[in-house]
Amino acid sequence: MQHMIELDRINENILCELEKNARVTNTDLASIVGLSPSACLRRVQDLEKIGVIKGYHATIDRAQLGIGCIAYVAVGLCDHTKKSQLAFEQAIVGSKEVRECHNITGAYEYLLRVETTNLVTYKAFHTDTLGVLPQVNSITTFIVMESAK
Repeated sequence: MQHMIELDRINENILCELEKNARVTNTDLASIVGLSPSACLRRVQDLEKIGVIKGYHATIDRAQLGIGCIAYVAVGLCDHTKKSQLAFEQAIVGSKEVRECHNITGAYEYLLRVETTNLVTYKAFHTDTLGVLPQVNSITTFIVMESAK
């Protein structure tokens, strides 16, 4: 069983600021959260060491890379066996269009985040990748029109 880590207000503020801007300097972060730079750095390093901070990443503007179609795709499998799940996951892991693959509860087994250049290339993915998998029983697509957050 995983143990939940208790955070004090300062650590919560550090995490909040790092989520907003992971490139903030330690000096600026310390000033924002009300610590000395050395105390702030020590806390950030502790949060990294215990695994609360798993890494830092860049936010990519996918439109600049030609990604014009983002879809969330709910996938239902033909049967609910571990064998079918593993076969589906192995087939999907190599697909460059699938940015996220989540095994979920409810009416579907999987929720995928799919990114393609446009609707035509999404249709090709839908037909030629998902549509040919023997484990797939149903595909329900939600096309992102705009993202508020």
